[in-house]
Amino acid sequence: MSETRRWLLALDTATNTVIVAAGDPEGRVLGKESFEGRYRHSQELLPAVARLVERLDLRLGELAGIVAGTGPGAFTGLRVGLATAKTLAHELAVAVAGIPTSDALLADEPAGSVLWLPSGPRDRVAITVGEPPAIVREGDVPPWAHATFERGDGPAADLAIDLDGRAAPEALARGRQALGRLPEALLRLGAARLAAGDTDDPERLVPRYASPPRGAPVEQPDGGVAWSRDPR
Repeated sequence: MSETRRWLLALDTATNTVIVAAGDPEGRVLGKESFEGRYRHSQELLPAVARLVERLDLRLGELAGIVAGTGPGAFTGLRVGLATAKTLAHELAVAVAGIPTSDALLADEPAGSVLWLPSGPRDRVAITVGEPPAIVREGDVPPWAHATFERGDGPAADLAIDLDGRAAPEALARGRQALGRLPEALLRLGAARLAAGDTDDPERLVPRYASPPRGAPVEQPDGGVAWSRDPR
């Protein structure tokens, strides 16, 4: 009889780069795949999961839990990713833990670092760990207008994701590095929650949208971001 091999599945569709990763119950990466979404998440996400499972010789019956990136990110990708994670959790009767993609991207960055994401064609969303997100209008002076952001003597930095042509090269490079570490960060954070029994009700696990559906409100009267949310 073959030895039981418990494992975790991590999915993230918040950015243009779709992440599918498998890890052990302690959060160590066993294997990963990534591809550009190109608005084809619904056609390509499950086949990517199937390829990874086959390549690593994993069994769905030994899946111990699912880690789902919850954004913020674009409307279509997040809905497909969260729906896939919740469906798999329900059908395979496994626990699911939602991890904000922004937390995972900033997990290994110095305190005070700022993550910048697109919010539609003209706006950007600024996020720091533990702080509410804020919208920066295209006409405003962006923090990367100068070589460095004014942060005193600290090592904090700007990270820009999916903002080619709208961010400084240094911020884009830092964002690419963080994106490359995203599978590891998701699995590490998700494994810790799952091990502690801190799981989410799939019916109540909802995404946070940086790019909301057309016609939905983005900005609150106080200037904050009104994240569009699923009804359940």
